[in-house]
Amino acid sequence: MRLVRLLAVALGLAPFAAQAADVEPRLTIVAPDASARTVALTLDACSGATDHRVLDMLVAEAIPATVFVTHRWIRSNPAGLATLKAHPELFEIENHGENHVPAVTDVSRVFGLKTAGSLEAVRAEVAGGAAAVEAATGVRPRWYRDATARYSPDAVAEIKAQGFSIAGYSLNADMGASLMAPTVARRVAAAKSGDVIIAHINQPGRAAGEGLAAGVRALKAAGARFVLLKDVETQSDDGPETAIAVRKAAPAQPGAAPKKVKTS
Repeated sequence: MRLVRLLAVALGLAPFAAQAADVEPRLTIVAPDASARTVALTLDACSGATDHRVLDMLVAEAIPATVFVTHRWIRSNPAGLATLKAHPELFEIENHGENHVPAVTDVSRVFGLKTAGSLEAVRAEVAGGAAAVEAATGVRPRWYRDATARYSPDAVAEIKAQGFSIAGYSLNADMGASLMAPTVARRVAAAKSGDVIIAHINQPGRAAGEGLAAGVRALKAAGARFVLLKDVETQSDDGPETAIAVRKAAPAQPGAAPKKVKTS
């Protein structure tokens, strides 16, 4: 391990060594329906456009999904947002942040994205995203998922202190919309009962969306049952000592003063 650290320093990779302490929470459905393969489809709308190959298919097939939107996506996609709002029986709209910033304070970048860098910045990113969702939908979000789905431990504590549950996942369908369509389709179609699937709905120019639509259709054809996060009990593992069960994550309290956390 010491040799690895020395090599990291020599290669200029030292900032990434600190990520070992960061967490990528795993989220699953507790006691899924024994009569059917039960999965939760969760979609990230980071920025950019709306992938209508996915959205229109979900509407046509009446398949529910929890959609995590940033304020940036809301501003740029009024038609996509209108479609989500027009189908409250299908779509749960949740918080993906103000500007799609990783909730990480111990390194400067994660997967090429500039991180929050401080708890004050994490607090602003979460609060800004929540305010945008509430303004757009009239409903206070209860879940939070950051950019990259990775968090530093102090950010996890801060997000929970604001009253949000952290939305991890158990099956990464498209690896940030970077995979080719056949691979995405196979990964989604192989989902197990209790899985929380993460994928993207903001990259219409990439092949991943085609595969996501195909994989979801295959799941439905196989008799899978799709559920929203708000309607099921979930098990979240935010780190080695924080495995907890969350029963239909409670809404964050509007107007609650953010908890002050020492940052130095």
